[in-house]
Amino acid sequence: MDERVRLLPRAFTSHPARTVVFAFGVVVLVGTALLSLPLASEGGSGAGFVTSLFTSTSAVCVTGLAVVDTGSYWSGFGEGVILGLVQLGGFGIMTMASLLALLVSGRLRLRMQLTAQAETKSLGIGNVRRVLLGVAGTTVVVELILATALALRFRFGYDRAPWDAAYQGLFHSVSAFNNAGFGLHVDNLSQYRQDPWVTLPIAAAVILGGIGFPVLLELLRHRGRRRLTGRRHWSLHTRLTLITTVVLLTAGTVMICLLEWTNPGTLGPFDSAQKLLNGFFTSAMTRTAGFNSIDTGALHPATLLFMCMLMFIGGGSAGTAGGVKVTTFAVLAAAIVAESRGEPHAVILGRRLPPHVLRQALTVALLGVGLVISSTMALLTVTDEQPEAVLFEAVSAFGTVGLSTGITTDMPTIGQLILILLMFVGRLGPVTLVSALALRERTRRYRLPEERPVIG
Repeated sequence: MDERVRLLPRAFTSHPARTVVFAFGVVVLVGTALLSLPLASEGGSGAGFVTSLFTSTSAVCVTGLAVVDTGSYWSGFGEGVILGLVQLGGFGIMTMASLLALLVSGRLRLRMQLTAQAETKSLGIGNVRRVLLGVAGTTVVVELILATALALRFRFGYDRAPWDAAYQGLFHSVSAFNNAGFGLHVDNLSQYRQDPWVTLPIAAAVILGGIGFPVLLELLRHRGRRRLTGRRHWSLHTRLTLITTVVLLTAGTVMICLLEWTNPGTLGPFDSAQKLLNGFFTSAMTRTAGFNSIDTGALHPATLLFMCMLMFIGGGSAGTAGGVKVTTFAVLAAAIVAESRGEPHAVILGRRLPPHVLRQALTVALLGVGLVISSTMALLTVTDEQPEAVLFEAVSAFGTVGLSTGITTDMPTIGQLILILLMFVGRLGPVTLVSALALRERTRRYRLPEERPVIG
């Protein structure tokens, strides 16, 4: 028996992907225990297990879906726990652990470097230290700048007390950059829907966190080089992420404005400038942030379906965003174009894509589609809500978005447990989870005969 107990942790830590999954699971359970304490809720009676588990998972997975109102249900201690879980989940649990080890001991063991490399998706062992320090520095700088800007706006624009303005600024700053979407108001950010000094900085932080740390670090690293040479030297990943992000943000703004322009429950009462502001803000939030300035439950079904597509795609790789990622979407689009033209290779921005990249993109997309469809079917069997609302909720959970039509609170316990599983898988990624659950890696020393089935 002792031998089995001793070998159990090793089974979870022998592979970097398993270590990441195990670490996230442990932190979710620790957060659940803390949120279950009597001092974590305003009433002092303690939250139920499912409520604590749902909130902890949503925070660690930087989703933002909630079964209770964050600002009124949780105490100051509970809100602090949620904020800490959001920061830990967004920054990366193993990234944080590796950074602390680096700062304390000045070096990283090989296994810790491999784990940090797997989570941050850095290119090689040699640059793990630089990536960790860069991620930490970028996180601190962006969150402090946004927290200061929001605190000043809350203090002088809404006459809040200094301590309250500072706390509100810090909470929303951490939640925004980590793409969490947790707010301290019952209506989330609806009371600021006409205030660009609040919505635009939050949208900017969401976009920065959503494009991924590799892109942010490369932009900062090459900033000085461009001043010297007058030319950009961005990698394919950075260019692809930036271009696809801009295209999706623009398309999202245009479509949301067109579909909701006259809807009295959403954009209808605003003037043209405010409609464009809230259309852009809503489009940016589908990048997996989850803040809302308009009533999501009042959106047209066509808008909900379009937003489901944006949420499923998500943001950039190795960042705080979820979804199947914009690079996966771009690679699949390039493969479709190449096949339609009869070209032998998929090409993006003057670069040929290797076959294994296409296989990875297809695997991630199909696993994501399978999870969303199966989860939606399961949710439809336990609730009487409209199918488009249930699908929206499932995609929001899988994409770690946090936008909700308002049905999460009314979900039965089994439905909330399904959403918990979706949030966990969505944060880690289907491929990471499958790799972690694989018993062992197999290498074939032979090749089977080739034969082509009929396609289409």
